[in-house]
Amino acid sequence: MKQNIKALLTVSAMALTLAVPFKALANDKPVIASIVFQGDQFFKSLQQGIREGAEARGAEVLELNVDGDQAREAQAIDTYISRGVDAIVIAPLSATNSAGPLKRARAAGIKVVAVNGGLEDKSIANATFSTANYDLGASTGAAAAGFIYSKLGKKANVGILAFASLLPEQSGARTSGFKAEVKKGNVINVVSEQDAWMPEKAVQVVTDMLTANPDINVLFAANEGGTVGAMQAVRNAGKAGKVFVFGIDGSEQLARGLMSSDNVLQATTAQSAKGMGIMGANSALDLIQGKEVQTEVSVPALLLSRNDPEGIKNFVQSLK
Repeated sequence: MKQNIKALLTVSAMALTLAVPFKALANDKPVIASIVFQGDQFFKSLQQGIREGAEARGAEVLELNVDGDQAREAQAIDTYISRGVDAIVIAPLSATNSAGPLKRARAAGIKVVAVNGGLEDKSIANATFSTANYDLGASTGAAAAGFIYSKLGKKANVGILAFASLLPEQSGARTSGFKAEVKKGNVINVVSEQDAWMPEKAVQVVTDMLTANPDINVLFAANEGGTVGAMQAVRNAGKAGKVFVFGIDGSEQLARGLMSSDNVLQATTAQSAKGMGIMGANSALDLIQGKEVQTEVSVPALLLSRNDPEGIKNFVQSLK
């Protein structure tokens, strides 16, 4: 969920961009291309896992963040096809729009492993590793439901930060899961739902949201950037202890928010980004070696809650 959509790059410019940071392809070891679509802590950890998993088995890794740009993703895949990589491990930007270029990769004999979400056409990826987006939202929604039930008298006015204009499928699944769970046992009024997935934008949106709707007492953000921005906006507004934040994704910054004495961030649901990356890399290398792999792997969601400081510490340790 990240950054402003950039101007479309030409194929020739893209090829130049890709060529600069990459090491020369080695002929004596497999080469894996790692593609993500944003640069927050989750995707850094995901690529770290891919890199560590691949290098532990003697492979070379080429890394790229396409920065939320569908055209750049397609150009990157085509460039990797022309360079003859052995496998592509990718966090697809879209379950539908990422399909065409990856089909071309498969047709060229390249193994394709999808992480952090799959493709609608199940025939494209050789293997998929993901945590269901609905489950991520539902996990946080259940935590919020318990908090509202016990701390807020079973009623809450909720503001939601989504990323529907960037990734409608993922955003919709996460917010749907949250809404379905948070209302259990409670009376919930969703006062405002807006897009804001970058911290700076989320600060602005939440500030305006709280000004226009001073009765909001719960905020849900569907990704890391939105959660970070929501926390900061609540602090800036002097509403710590009056407005409570629930989010999705896990990072050291969010862990610090959960352990902060300000009582703003209550819970967030993380994915095991590094572990998912390692599994994706190992699957790619097994496929290159002609081994059979599991085609669909569900990676469980991990709830991080202010009520479980030991769990938070263990999660932070897993990031190192």
